[in-house]
Amino acid sequence: MDKLNQPVSSPQASPGARAAAFSVHIFTAMGAGIGLIALLEAVREHWAAMFAWLGLALVVDALDGPIARRFDVVRLQPNWSGEVLDLVVDFVTYVFVPAYAITASGLLLPLAAPLLGAGIVVSGALYFADRRMKTDDNHFRGFPALWNAAAFYLFLLHPQPWLSSLMIAVLIVLTFVPLNVMHPVRVVRLRGLTLSLMGVWAVLAIIVLARDFDVSLPVTAGLCSIALYVVASDAAIRILRMFKA
Repeated sequence: MDKLNQPVSSPQASPGARAAAFSVHIFTAMGAGIGLIALLEAVREHWAAMFAWLGLALVVDALDGPIARRFDVVRLQPNWSGEVLDLVVDFVTYVFVPAYAITASGLLLPLAAPLLGAGIVVSGALYFADRRMKTDDNHFRGFPALWNAAAFYLFLLHPQPWLSSLMIAVLIVLTFVPLNVMHPVRVVRLRGLTLSLMGVWAVLAIIVLARDFDVSLPVTAGLCSIALYVVASDAAIRILRMFKA
């Protein structure tokens, strides 16, 4: 066996500390189980429930990193890769389940739906394998495979099937285009504003799901405005800097 693939002995630590560290991996892996429940709801066409479960998976994804650092998981459980585990779970909840929802929802052209669904999962798998997916300043490079968000906005806006199909095709292509998209938590610039907007977004999204996507125009406009901020703020700042230079 290659030495790089041999198990690494855990440093001396109490069994309780190692167990606590491993429990963080279990917590992360729970996201995959939540993804399965979301898929079952999607099969039943309970779309709001599906998005609610995917939202819970987002909460797990947001919490497991800080908890892992708190319990020193990398040092205490060196034989288990939290990074790989996180990517596996993220593929299920960010890509695979939303791809099924987008494909099976009837929001796309019937002939295009299976091809675009396959395009989503293939491009998502390639994106997660790309070592350049994050920039040095914690922006995503290209469309960051946030197909759960793309699906949410499709269900919210409910555009014509030809337009929905075109939008999905464009996002698949943008996966491989080197544009910068803000990470809502890790990007330092304007972090206070960004986190505040994410809080507003979460409240509005809960209202949408509670009302099964039957919401007023101001709610829809607020959600779309926040999405535009996340997607386009970096480009806008770069353009302003070019004019000032």
